[in-house]
Amino acid sequence: MNLLLLEPSDFISGSIVRISGRRLRQLADVIRAEPGKRCKAGLLNGLTGTAELLSITPETAELSVAWNGEPPPKLAVTLIAALPRPKTFLKVLHTATVMGTERMIFIESWKVDKSYWSTPLIGPESVRENLLLALEQAGDTVLPVVEFRRRFKPFVEDELPGVAAGTTAIAGHPAAEASLPRHLSGKITLVVGPEGGFTEYEIGLLAANGVTPMSFGRRIMRTEFAVTALLARIAP
Repeated sequence: MNLLLLEPSDFISGSIVRISGRRLRQLADVIRAEPGKRCKAGLLNGLTGTAELLSITPETAELSVAWNGEPPPKLAVTLIAALPRPKTFLKVLHTATVMGTERMIFIESWKVDKSYWSTPLIGPESVRENLLLALEQAGDTVLPVVEFRRRFKPFVEDELPGVAAGTTAIAGHPAAEASLPRHLSGKITLVVGPEGGFTEYEIGLLAANGVTPMSFGRRIMRTEFAVTALLARIAP
């Protein structure tokens, strides 16, 4: 935990907060905090600063917080990814959040196994818990937007043009003729397919709706590595 992430409900009086559960265990076992010790802190969707430990018991800890900074800036990126297998989904969610992605939309694709949509790991509670863990690691406070779309064609035809408007819209595709630039800047819409790749029909539909297929090498990567490699090319 590089940042103690706090929520408005943690405040008990003025600048005093009380925490328990996972954050308490991290405070006690990882940071090994003692009364008087300070750590980095942030308010969810708000400012960053420091928290001074006032008292700690096996059940709760009370801290005094002070805000004096802004969270790190986000990448101006909307990541659109074919829903991967559940464990990979969590890796993508974590990586994209740590790297500062503003918005993520997970979509249906021909090669997405239908069972992936029934996993509890894409449920609201699981998604939020994993987003908070990623924000703590990154020292960030601002939650990205995470959405899901079950129907590929209606999403691409009806929603994608609006999502991609005013951005550079790119789909990673190994067979594409155009090569992805080494560095990208500005607002980006980044589309990543399943590990088996988008079908030719899907790539054609994306292209017809303003997304340029681009290759960043002939090697086939796992989804989490492809997302990392693509996001790394986007200048902060």
